Amino acid sequence: MGSSHSMPEEIQELADKTGFTLEQIEHLHRRFRQISGDQPTIRKESFDRIPDLEFNPIRSKIVRAFFDKRNLRQAPSGLADEINFEDFLTIMSYFRPIEMNMDEEQLDHFRKEKLKFLFHMYDSDNDGKITLLEYRKVVEELLSRNPHLEKESARSIADGAMMEAASICVGQMEPDQVYEGITFEDFLKMWQGIDINTKMHVRFLNMEPIAHCH
Repeated sequence: MGSSHSMPEEIQELADKTGFTLEQIEHLHRRFRQISGDQPTIRKESFDRIPDLEFNPIRSKIVRAFFDKRNLRQAPSGLADEINFEDFLTIMSYFRPIEMNMDEEQLDHFRKEKLKFLFHMYDSDNDGKITLLEYRKVVEELLSRNPHLEKESARSIADGAMMEAASICVGQMEPDQVYEGITFEDFLKMWQGIDINTKMHVRFLNMEPIAHCH
């Protein structure tokens, strides 16, 4: 993370930018080095080193999200070939838990950023919309990691969520308007009142295997 004399200042800048504590950044830097094989950057194939991702139902989407330039706040579309440690922290910051001292405005921004990350995972063609079937898949895949919920129950809940999404989207359309998909604004309304913090979390901070959504 730079030369030794500049490291404390560099880490503090990363802390200010991402919201992580200095200790968390040090933990994540060790994790970054494990994934990259002590290289300065991570490529998609680097995630093959993480056994916990092998059987994750949304593995490809999680890996792709790390290189999505929208999530890296670099560009409105496209994928990066590789990411450095600062990029890695930027992505990990989407999974950061809510802090008790956040005010309402900060909580609202924090929640929107998490949901935008999730929306981008399924808006793979960068057109700003996802279909009802893709939304149903979002819900089912997030529920599929819940050990207390049977697969059939997850499917039923996902079906109900899709029907509710349809009523929200179609219900607010003008008579001559053609349905083109779920926008991010629609997505926000659908997730209103749902604790997204329990649906998106990581185990990076205690050096356990890679992040997963559930």
